[in-house]
Amino acid sequence: MLPVRNGIGPSCVGLPAGPWPSLLAFLVQRFPAISADAWVQRMARGDVVDEAGQAVAADDAYTPHTRLYYYRHLPDEPANPAQETVLYEDDWLVVADKPHFLPVTPGGKHLQQTLLVRLRQSLACPELAPLHRIDRETAGLVLLAKQPATRAAYEALFARHAVRKTYQAIAPWRPGLQFPITRRSHLAEAAHFMQMQERADAPRPNAETTIELVEIQGRLARYQLTPLTGKRHQLRVHMAALGLPLLGDRIYPTLLPEGTDDPANPLRLLAHRVAFDDPVTGEPREFVSRQALAFPSQLLSNR
Repeated sequence: MLPVRNGIGPSCVGLPAGPWPSLLAFLVQRFPAISADAWVQRMARGDVVDEAGQAVAADDAYTPHTRLYYYRHLPDEPANPAQETVLYEDDWLVVADKPHFLPVTPGGKHLQQTLLVRLRQSLACPELAPLHRIDRETAGLVLLAKQPATRAAYEALFARHAVRKTYQAIAPWRPGLQFPITRRSHLAEAAHFMQMQERADAPRPNAETTIELVEIQGRLARYQLTPLTGKRHQLRVHMAALGLPLLGDRIYPTLLPEGTDDPANPLRLLAHRVAFDDPVTGEPREFVSRQALAFPSQLLSNR
């Protein structure tokens, strides 16, 4: 396994059969958004390596059916002022309380300003890996494994639904609904890659959420959501399907144009609590977020 650098693991690209005379020629064609000069600079820094971790040069001959690895840089990545909190740490596990608008893992225009990279650096733990993910817009608890040797044991908890998770959400109040509600449906990708949708024609459900009413404040309410499964955007889709779209949701029920993050109006969804039996120590574990979702005062009135 190639090493992590500055909290970032390398990306991989396969080299297919083709006519490229050099590695540089291939990379420029494969990644047209990155200039030849940028690739030359990366190679000069040793940020492009072969399968053995050895640095390659721009004029090295192209060898098909091998792999290259490269370390990404985002020189213009803006700082993210939102701060995470480490609620718990032992030799095997880290539990972090993630703020809204902080991605869990690197991707796209987010690299250093991600929960994983920040914690790898602040905890001096380059092998740290997330055991699950929550959306960038969602706040709350994220569990991460510190050691590769015990990571699979924790991942198995999630695979067999042995981690009990509850979320809190703020959404409209609909007097005609009787709670608790258990929503079961089949979720699949929608026409737009950003969205998921319920498929009534599917043979069986693949997503299940129990929704409970916690409190009512004017036209809004606080809900507790307990997912049995962990499909992408499951809670957001299920709430929108009930006519209860989450406040601050720019994807459901209608996909809105990408906008600037607004800390005053985040997605009102919080990963509030997780509980499980620790597969390494055998101890029961329970963690609760220190964050709370606020009702927006301008929407509380019934008028």
